[in-house]
Amino acid sequence: MSTLYQKYRPKNFTEVVNQNHVKITLQNEIETGRIAHAYLFAGPRGTGKTTMARVFAKALNCERRAEGAFEPCGVCDSCEHISRGVSLDIVEVDAASHTGVDNVRENIIANARVAMSGSRYKVFVIDEVHMLSTSAFNALLKTLEEPPQKVIFILATTEVHKLPTTIISRCQRFDFKRISAVDIIQKLTYIAAQERISVEPAVLEAIARHSGGHMRDAESLLGQILSVSGQEVTREHADLVIPRSDVLAVADCIALVEKKDAAGAIRLVNELSDDGMDLRQFCTDLIESLRRLLLSKIHASLGEKFARDFGQSVEEKFAPVLRTASIERFVVMLRAFLAAQTELKTAFIPQLPLEIAIVSLTNAVEETQTHLVPMAQQPVAVPAAKIPLAVVREKWSEVLVHIKKYNHSLSFILRVCEVRDENGRLCLAFKYKFHQDRVLQPSVQEILQKVFTEVLGSPLAFSTILDETLEIGNEHLAATAAQPAAETATEESPAPIAQLGAAQPEALAATPPVTGNDVDTILKMFGGKVVS
Repeated sequence: MSTLYQKYRPKNFTEVVNQNHVKITLQNEIETGRIAHAYLFAGPRGTGKTTMARVFAKALNCERRAEGAFEPCGVCDSCEHISRGVSLDIVEVDAASHTGVDNVRENIIANARVAMSGSRYKVFVIDEVHMLSTSAFNALLKTLEEPPQKVIFILATTEVHKLPTTIISRCQRFDFKRISAVDIIQKLTYIAAQERISVEPAVLEAIARHSGGHMRDAESLLGQILSVSGQEVTREHADLVIPRSDVLAVADCIALVEKKDAAGAIRLVNELSDDGMDLRQFCTDLIESLRRLLLSKIHASLGEKFARDFGQSVEEKFAPVLRTASIERFVVMLRAFLAAQTELKTAFIPQLPLEIAIVSLTNAVEETQTHLVPMAQQPVAVPAAKIPLAVVREKWSEVLVHIKKYNHSLSFILRVCEVRDENGRLCLAFKYKFHQDRVLQPSVQEILQKVFTEVLGSPLAFSTILDETLEIGNEHLAATAAQPAAETATEESPAPIAQLGAAQPEALAATPPVTGNDVDTILKMFGGKVVS
């Protein structure tokens, strides 16, 4: 009894799923009669490379194919012999088990010189050709360069990088792609109808996702499930064969996290654990789903791929989160669950790493704006709307007022910087490096981006520069000295820098006398300490 993938193997170009970029080219070559002498089919396993080679060989040798047509008739002697695998003019060689030079000479080179039995072309299909030895490749190369008349070579490989460039350069190359979930589901639905079997749509989607874009794997999985089920295939039957993966539960979990519903998300994880769900598989599905959501959020073309990979019902389930969550938020969630995935391997309580990730994500309300900000000084990169520099300058005083609510000394530092235009982009110029370094600290970046959002309506990308010629007005230093020390008593202690006295003596001399509390405030602003 043949397996499903053997029984429903495509017999012509129309039945080949996807790979249209390959089909169209080969069909045009057949129609015009401009046939190359060597082809290279490269791509993942189970995507139709060998199948396409057989269909191509069948079309080339079809006895009833009309002039200018490309599909084989499927009923002539040549087509039937190729379909049954008994054609003398279609030679399939498994390079994985015939790696040596002697096998190449006997099975390919010598056979290529034997006259055809009546077909139009003699076709050699060499599967997993990358497994050939160096000496075997050298022997094959000469034949590829000067093949006998009416002889065609089709080389198939999953690891094209292992082929010598001399071989690749002699072939017409085609790269096969993984097959989308939508196309796999369509083919599986057809097979189920032909077998007169009822299969729940959720099962077909689960098979498509688990197969990873490999049609042969999907058909094999369906065959295994049919062997343990009757005429009606349910999710329970599928769970006996493939690891349980409830992407709809993944979508629910992500939605609960995005709504800051920690209790609901933790309850869901524990229910899945009680039902026997492998939480490591669930976390893997979470990460994969968030990755595809992130890519979909970045660009519409990636969003189309997201829909093809997940299927219609799952796409609809993810749609609300995709609309509301930001790119930064998806990155934060990915990082949290990646950490949980590592901890799951050794966790004493299996669900604990996921629970910790959920709590951190649902409580970290303000963390989503700054996780993409690099530690490097130039430039500060934050995805943001385009805000005219004139608007930024107009509202800069309001920015300083808002910043004061979160960090008083930071507002003083920003008062003595200069707002500049660098190629249409906001740039903050500082006279002192310790001011620049302070602004670039991650904790300070959180405050800045929060305030920019409050005042300007969006995070704001900016760069910083150091300009030692920058003039700082006396009024800024005087205003700094006038601030009560109590405002900064709760802030973190800065690194000791003993540069205050030499920084601007004439400006300090012009300010009113300062008290001990005022000195503390100024030291906080400039990042210094009293050394004597």
